[in-house]
Amino acid sequence: MSVEQRPAFYALATGGWRDYVTLLHPPYTLWHLSYVVIGAALAPELPVNRLLWGVTAFALALGVGAHALDELNGRPLRTAIPDSVLIALAVVSTGAATAIGIGAAIAWTPWLIPFVAFGALLVPVYSLELFRGRFHSDVWFALGWGSFPVLTAYVGAAETLRPEALLAAAFAACVSIAQRRLSTQVRNVRRRTSAVSGTISYRDGREEAIEAGTLTRAPEAALRALTFAVLTLAATLLALRL
Repeated sequence: MSVEQRPAFYALATGGWRDYVTLLHPPYTLWHLSYVVIGAALAPELPVNRLLWGVTAFALALGVGAHALDELNGRPLRTAIPDSVLIALAVVSTGAATAIGIGAAIAWTPWLIPFVAFGALLVPVYSLELFRGRFHSDVWFALGWGSFPVLTAYVGAAETLRPEALLAAAFAACVSIAQRRLSTQVRNVRRRTSAVSGTISYRDGREEAIEAGTLTRAPEAALRALTFAVLTLAATLLALRL
């Protein structure tokens, strides 16, 4: 059976403003911004202004910058956004996020400096698969897209690191690995597969044809559930602290 479908379950029809919405990877961006909220909410005190700046910086660097470079690197979402626009989005958003980080380090704590430097390097290295893709792996995704937002937000709010922050970072890393493992199969089917064929034969004699949905339905349902779970956890901690 031929496979003709959108490149992601959240992708809109190609063209115009819809391409820019798709570029943001809305559920995944919200998912990883939730880690920022979780990290800040675990601090002994929650300075709301620091949380807002942290969310803004990660929304720019991850939500816009990293995703723009990812689309530039092979057009996985098949958008019609010009290369020049993607480059401009990546440079401006990542630069703005870095500027916010430097400003925060000057105003709040110099302990943010290594986090800012790591983030500024992570966006192009991971998204463009530099160094032969050595950093484009499950481990680096878990550390960069999971643990890193939690720890950065915690340090920004608490100006130190404590065991609860490290435990939360481990939680985010584990959930991020689950996200990547589930999404890898979905991406392979939606973006790289031209046809799916086969039959599942059950012991009671029933047979079920294998189609693209057979391979993507369960992983995508799990990804939606995990997105909602992480968002709910972040909202719960925020409500508790506020």
